[in-house]
Formats: sequence, structure tokens, C-alpha cells
Amino acid sequence: MESYRTIAEGARPTGEFVDRKSRFIAQLARVGSLAEADEFIDGVRSSHHDARHNVPAWILSDGRERCSDDGEPQRTAGMPTLEVLRASGLANVCCVVTRYFGGTLLGPGGLVRAYTAATQEAVAAAEKAGQIVEMSMVTRVTVTIPYAAYGRVERMVADHGGKVRDTIFSEDVQMNCAFLTGTEAPFLHAMSELAAGEDLCVVGEPTFQEF
Repeated sequence: MESYRTIAEGARPTGEFVDRKSRFIAQLARVGSLAEADEFIDGVRSSHHDARHNVPAWILSDGRERCSDDGEPQRTAGMPTLEVLRASGLANVCCVVTRYFGGTLLGPGGLVRAYTAATQEAVAAAEKAGQIVEMSMVTRVTVTIPYAAYGRVERMVADHGGKVRDTIFSEDVQMNCAFLTGTEAPFLHAMSELAAGEDLCVVGEPTFQEF
């Protein structure tokens, strides 16, 4: 996987669907591990402790996924929620759909439609609010240069498709740069030529980041 979509850090997009007085409230969050998913699920359950059901589903970028019907009839709640997450192309994401029972049984088909609709509403709300971000495999390159070379190297980073994340000014200038993984080699070569073979760059391990 070279990239994936997920919820923006700290965002909590929500969607709601009502059927015969039963309220289905879906909440989304970015999670990076099973522990983070469990923490989000526990938080929603705590906030909605008076609800009949709090149905969770999550997908991680490494392919792991899980869902639970949380007491609803089998495959009428967790799986429909998970299917919406799959269809949206989201990863490192957790959704919890809270149901407040309205007094009327909806039947298996009605439950599938309700959990699907609530989750779709949350995803649509995230899209509309600009709360879905692209995570790409990024390689960090730290460059240490003299002050006189700062402007030139800054332009070189941009010309080679990179971004300067931050800059530290001390005895020398340390530029912390990011490149889409696989595109950093031409910049490293150009830096080597600029420094007459002196190694001014430290290359980090590729990680998923917003770019």
C-alpha cells in the first residue's frame, strides 16, 4: 500500500439516521492500532452508556479489521458498518454506531439499512468538512548546511518535489524535509554534487504521513 485515506487527526465526523423512532448515530475517528480503536470504542460507550447498542467496526492500514454486532442480530450491524468503511477506501479508521431503541423492531433488513445509512452519513459529513486526508509513504531527509547555502537548498527541495517541514537555525542550518518515498534519490544526488561528495543528508525510514 503506497497510500490510503483516513480521518484527519482529532476530527470526529458524525452521521445520524432515524427509523421508526430508533436513532442510529455513527461516529468516526482515526486510529493507528487496536489499542487506539479500543480506547475510542470505550469512550463512545461511556458517553452513550444509556443506549441499547454501541456497534464498532474498524480497519487498519495493515489490513486488519474487525466488527461486532454488540447484541444486534448476527450480521445486521457490525458487518454493514464495516462494509461502508471498506467501500469508502478508508483505513486506520474506527466507526461506532450508537443505537437508541425507538420501541419498534426493525427486522434484519431494516437494521442493515439503518446501520449502513448512519455510517454513510458520517463518511459524507467527513468528506463535506474536508476531514478526510490522504496518507502517503514519505521518506524524511534531514539536511545540515551552512547559512550561505540555505536559499539554494530550499529551492532544490521544492524543485525535486519535496517539502521543508521545519528548519532549525544554530551554528549551521538543519532542514527537515519530506519526499514521497522513491522520489528522494534525485535530490540526494543533487546535494552530493553541491557538496562535492560530502554527505550532508541523513535519510530516515519511510513512514505513512500526510504529504
